Amino acid sequence: MPKEKKHIPEAQKQRRKIKEKYSKYSPGKVTLQVLGTGAEGAPRSLYVFSDQSRYLFNCGEGTQRLAHEHKMKLAKLEHIFITRPTWTNIGGLPGAALTIQDVGVPEITLHGPQGLEEIFIATRRFIIIKDLEIKMAQCDENTSFEDNVLKVKYVPLRRSGNSSPISENSNFGQVQEDNIDYYAHEHSGRRKSPPKISESKLLQHKNKPTNLSMAYICQLQPRPGALCLDKCVSFGVPPGPLLGRLKSGQDVILANGNVVKASDVCEPDDPGPVFIVVECPSEEYLDSLIESGEFKKHQSTATKDDDLAHTVVHFTPQKILNHPKYKEWIDKFSPSTHHLILNETNTCMGSSAVHRIQYKLNLLSNDIFPLLGDKGTEIIDEQLTEPPQPKKMKPDSPSIPIETLSVKSQPSSPSDHIYTNTLFNYHLRPKKACDRLGELKLVPSQFIEETMTIENFPSVLHEVTQKMAQKRRHLTIRDFPRLLFLGTGSSIPNKTRNTSGMLLEIDENTNIVVDCGEGTLGQIVRFYGKDKASAELAKIGAIYISHLHADHHLGLVGVLQGRKRAMQKLGKESQPLFLFAPKQIMWWLSFYDRCFENIREEFILVPNGELFFNNHELDENLESKLLESLQMRDISTCFVKHCPNAFGVSFVHKNGYKITYSGDTMPSDNLVELGKNSDLLIHEATMEDELAAEAVIKMHSTTSQAIEIGRRMDAKYTLLTHFSQRYAKLPRFNENFSDNVGIAFDNMRVKLDELPLIPLLYPALKLMFVESYEEMEQKAAKRQMKIEREKEAQQNL
Repeated sequence: MPKEKKHIPEAQKQRRKIKEKYSKYSPGKVTLQVLGTGAEGAPRSLYVFSDQSRYLFNCGEGTQRLAHEHKMKLAKLEHIFITRPTWTNIGGLPGAALTIQDVGVPEITLHGPQGLEEIFIATRRFIIIKDLEIKMAQCDENTSFEDNVLKVKYVPLRRSGNSSPISENSNFGQVQEDNIDYYAHEHSGRRKSPPKISESKLLQHKNKPTNLSMAYICQLQPRPGALCLDKCVSFGVPPGPLLGRLKSGQDVILANGNVVKASDVCEPDDPGPVFIVVECPSEEYLDSLIESGEFKKHQSTATKDDDLAHTVVHFTPQKILNHPKYKEWIDKFSPSTHHLILNETNTCMGSSAVHRIQYKLNLLSNDIFPLLGDKGTEIIDEQLTEPPQPKKMKPDSPSIPIETLSVKSQPSSPSDHIYTNTLFNYHLRPKKACDRLGELKLVPSQFIEETMTIENFPSVLHEVTQKMAQKRRHLTIRDFPRLLFLGTGSSIPNKTRNTSGMLLEIDENTNIVVDCGEGTLGQIVRFYGKDKASAELAKIGAIYISHLHADHHLGLVGVLQGRKRAMQKLGKESQPLFLFAPKQIMWWLSFYDRCFENIREEFILVPNGELFFNNHELDENLESKLLESLQMRDISTCFVKHCPNAFGVSFVHKNGYKITYSGDTMPSDNLVELGKNSDLLIHEATMEDELAAEAVIKMHSTTSQAIEIGRRMDAKYTLLTHFSQRYAKLPRFNENFSDNVGIAFDNMRVKLDELPLIPLLYPALKLMFVESYEEMEQKAAKRQMKIEREKEAQQNL
């Protein structure tokens, strides 16, 4: 949700001053850091940081969330390099741009194949970029990029054979452009209107930019050797200006007539190591890769040692990495060259925070909060008091000892191929060295201890679990339906709550995704684990999108592609799913299909507006087909009070149960009518009750308003979700929380018949997150005192 950011102009001013100050100097520290490993469901992204600037190579879906969790300083990020504009590389660009804008970066430059920047044109209605200028560098064989940190040579890799031009018969022309302003209720004076784009702009590329992959040959700018003060003292150099002259490379004459050479007291100059970033996506690109003369300059045929590539970062898929031609190309590099692999063979998904909270919640119920199926990050033995230290390595060692690799990330491969976890570092300056000390690891015993040492928690936990066990004995619990919450936060993801998404598991063969914020695919993989996730993705028969705000549908392309890969992996014939959504979504999806990757065959659009309660206009044959395939008796929608074309929905199963979902909305009479006598209402509860005025401005509901809607529609149970990120761990409770009201958490899976158990968790939850809860209470008390002071001042006027 866009907000007025009054701090941005000042932050941009400060950023420009800092940039100008350091622009003349080559930095003393430069490190390659893995942010996203490329594991299934995780982004792939390489962060290059110096003590002055930051650079990002590829920005897959979920990059924004990982950057937030690991406190990446995006305030210094001004250049993003994309190898190939596919969703695996650019799916995180829109969300990352919002974060970059928020921290005060005035402009960013995209580097990559021509047409890459059009992702921001395609998303302009739901990604509001108003304070950030986005530029596109001219990238081809004849151009390059250079600043005080890096020199970058562009090396285009072209696909041989058919280049898959944009079809002249594309149905894009039949789709009306979406000119609706979905944030009209939050206009600000500084807001820029989204840019308009004509169809002629879309047709400027005869071939999709995905038919070209851009490789980057990067070299650090040279840096004079550091002055060694100990050597200066031994040569008798006094403190003062002579030290500055020596540091700048000048020889000096001391008062006693002795000559001190700069080379005697300075470290050797650093000419700047070379690293290469490459993605060879398929066999069709191998010839272009192998025949390029640019790489030969940095392989064993280099004319001088300084030109030898120190590191090659491979975004290349494992299938091509194993190809004889690709292996031959790798073998042409010097034995001293390291090869860093960022592809689907890696297993680390990049987050420890989601595991931390799940281990804590699992103490309450293994059924409702099962431990995550993602086992791709190394787990430290719970009996160890300190994590084991990796073996030390000599700088510039020709290969990485395979023993230092994470057990979970260690494929069978040459020892100079480095498969990594998130936060793996390779230092290029001042010393060249592999650094795994900060690499992501999980310590479950620590997560559990943090909770069990809270005063009175063990006794409260015992009482709660006893009550749940007793209650469970009186319930008849069917395996289905059940709900897996994939994202329960609003606006932007944070490390605890992802943006909106749910998986409604109808039976053992059928799933429906209900809203699909960025990172939804990753959440599914993380919950089930890589292997089981494929089966669950293949079961998705429909996706429902409530409205066209980014936090509810930006993960759609990723899920469509993930489902397709899963069906191929399982040997199943790919069938389109039903996409229930506002019809205006087709402008974005058709744009992406036409300008980037083919996705149109993955879904059949079912416009939400053709399923209005008591007034269905959908083709009868199509409706009959979709109801039968989803085991439903009825699926109906209604308008709700949020942005234009925002819908609520009810699902009535053929066995009779009814589940209603609000989407984002203020209290809505339409929703009450739609959801009458629901077995379950899932309702947004973005704000606490004291922020009712803010909820009106943003057209959301408070917790008590959501509970009241459930009461009015006679819903048996109400689950609250879509919490403001100010309630990242727990919302505030009030007297309206009764025994048929529950709170949703990410990675909570609950069967419909288990809903009576949820309210029993409240005492333990309040104690588990006691610090956060007390902080919320203190803020609420301060707000109330402020209101009372303002009232008193008004009365005294």
